[in-house]
Amino acid sequence: MEEIYKTLKIKQQSPNSLVFHLLINRPSRGNALSLDFFAEFPAALSSLDRNPDVGIIILSGSGRHFCTGIDLQTLSGTISEETGDTGRKAEKLRREIKFMQRAVTAIEECRKPVIAAIHGACLGAGIDIITACDLRYCTENALFSVKEVDLAITADLGTLQRLPAIVGFGNAMELALTARRFSGLEAKELGLVNRVFSSKEALEEGVAEIADCIAAKSPIAVIGTKRVLIQAREMTLDQGLDYVATWNSGTLLSDDLKEATSAQLQKRKPLFAKL
Repeated sequence: MEEIYKTLKIKQQSPNSLVFHLLINRPSRGNALSLDFFAEFPAALSSLDRNPDVGIIILSGSGRHFCTGIDLQTLSGTISEETGDTGRKAEKLRREIKFMQRAVTAIEECRKPVIAAIHGACLGAGIDIITACDLRYCTENALFSVKEVDLAITADLGTLQRLPAIVGFGNAMELALTARRFSGLEAKELGLVNRVFSSKEALEEGVAEIADCIAAKSPIAVIGTKRVLIQAREMTLDQGLDYVATWNSGTLLSDDLKEATSAQLQKRKPLFAKL
């Protein structure tokens, strides 16, 4: 990848691999999110999504932490606008919040699956980000907190909308109102993460193996599965069934079904065209 970002780093897992790593890259600030991040992050995801050499994305943090939330300097700058009347200041603030929300939602809009690999602290906006990811894994000593209420803020980048569907309404309410810290092991108990690893090295190795497994599957089936599951959250059962029928009426005509069937009959690994 040729793009150069101030707050992110992209690297391929290995030559010819379909797995790419997207790292939040402000280790000196605990990977706290600046305004540059909210512009760069959706652009990086879009670039990876359009790249046929990318099958799956692993999102992680450089240095000691995954993400310690929004940079307080960024937060102060966002709310300290002094010019203009109250109505215009409020409208400007709303636009800035919507801008940051779209950066997080870009994870769900990305066709390629995004796996969060979490170590160290995952606070505030870090929770916003991981709840939008498709799969989540962490280390035992990872530290989580829905931190916003401690900063006199109602979390506004997606946690309050996505977390209840992941951990249950009561758990989400308790975590958001108390802002208490909880470990990777409790995150697994709550259902926030899919699996916990003993160390950062084990996390990296385990997530890489999972990503390789998914990357070897039909890209048409993978992106379809992600999209249908996301859409189903807002649909009745009948609407969801109708949606997947419409989706498959187009994608079942691809060569991937023939290749998967042929590979099973021949007892070999299938080889799918890039997307």
